[in-house]
Amino acid sequence: MDINRINSILSNDEKIDVFYQDRPVWIQGVSNNIAKVGFVDTFEEKDIFIKDLYEKN
Repeated sequence: MDINRINSILSNDEKIDVFYQDRPVWIQGVSNNIAKVGFVDTFEEKDIFIKDLYEKN
C-alpha cells in the first residue's frame, strides 16, 4: 500500500478492510512512511511501515 491509498481510505466514509500479516487493522494515523494501526481483534496498537499494509481482493 502507499500513502496516497492510505489518505484515500482515511477520507472515505465507507468501510475498507485493511490488513497487516493477515490480521484486520484500522489506521489511526500516518507519519512519513509509518502508519499507527490498531488491531481489530485485540486492543493492540503498533507502528508499522505503510508498505506492509494491504487490502484483500
